[in-house]
Amino acid sequence: MSNMQNKRWLILLLALLLLCSCALAEGTNVAALKGPTAMGMVKMMDDDAGARYNFEICAAADEITPRLVRGEIDIAALPANLAAVLYNRTEGTLEVLAVNTLGVLYIAERGDSIHSVEDLRGRTVYSAGKGSTPEFALNYILRENGLEPGKDVTVEYKSEHSECLAALMADSAAAALLPQPFITTALTKAEDMRVALDLTQEWDALQSEGGSAMITGVAVARREFVEENPEAVAAFLEDYASSVAYAGADVSGAAQLIEKYDIVPAAVAEKALPGCNICCITGEEMKGKLSGYLEVLHAADPASVGGALPGDDFYYVAGE
Repeated sequence: MSNMQNKRWLILLLALLLLCSCALAEGTNVAALKGPTAMGMVKMMDDDAGARYNFEICAAADEITPRLVRGEIDIAALPANLAAVLYNRTEGTLEVLAVNTLGVLYIAERGDSIHSVEDLRGRTVYSAGKGSTPEFALNYILRENGLEPGKDVTVEYKSEHSECLAALMADSAAAALLPQPFITTALTKAEDMRVALDLTQEWDALQSEGGSAMITGVAVARREFVEENPEAVAAFLEDYASSVAYAGADVSGAAQLIEKYDIVPAAVAEKALPGCNICCITGEEMKGKLSGYLEVLHAADPASVGGALPGDDFYYVAGE
């Protein structure tokens, strides 16, 4: 083989190696639930167009968690307490990168008879999210107000928020626990539909001295992925923060993207976004807010966080 042929083969080999290395460096698999966490990602989804991320929007957490544990998903947006449960069940294989959603839970009713938590006594409340933030936050608020779930209040769990709304439409004497943007959709379904209680306000009233904040969602990553791809993690957090900032600054534009990615219609998204409490809180601030929230849940029901509070390695703080 001539020197010229050797050079051509060498150039071809180097090109192939470069392509392989790019393929390995790109393609972070990211999953989010169909709701506020996915709504906060739409700008980065649209800007990226598959260059660095493979985005997936799922209807329920149980579509994400087994694949996250198996390593098929690198980064996922999950209910805050579920992240702690998975950390405990997998012996610490997950890290929280950011708090991405604060309180977004509301009680809706048909009519005008619920004005306090006490008014839920004797009612049926339809809710999705059994085993995650909605269940444990609702149980905590009920018990702190002297109501025992299953005894004083019947909580009937559905697999999706849309089923809760359908049940409320069929049972006007009941109530439904719904997050944004589903609560905004609910208000369009019947003239007598109203927001009766804001669970974030109810939580804050109970925590006036403790200082804990209700946290709905977090972004987590597999520890192995974090350790092997620190630059990708840093880039993700930067992109995510920019995307969240865009959703707050250009509500109309974000709403159009939310419809584009089939999360909710733009008209609903535009009304819901201001109440979605989308955020990107990282580092020590994230650690302080999230640990305080999990401590409250653990004190009320240890099972809500997987039996034990996560260790410090649960919280990703760059440089530590």
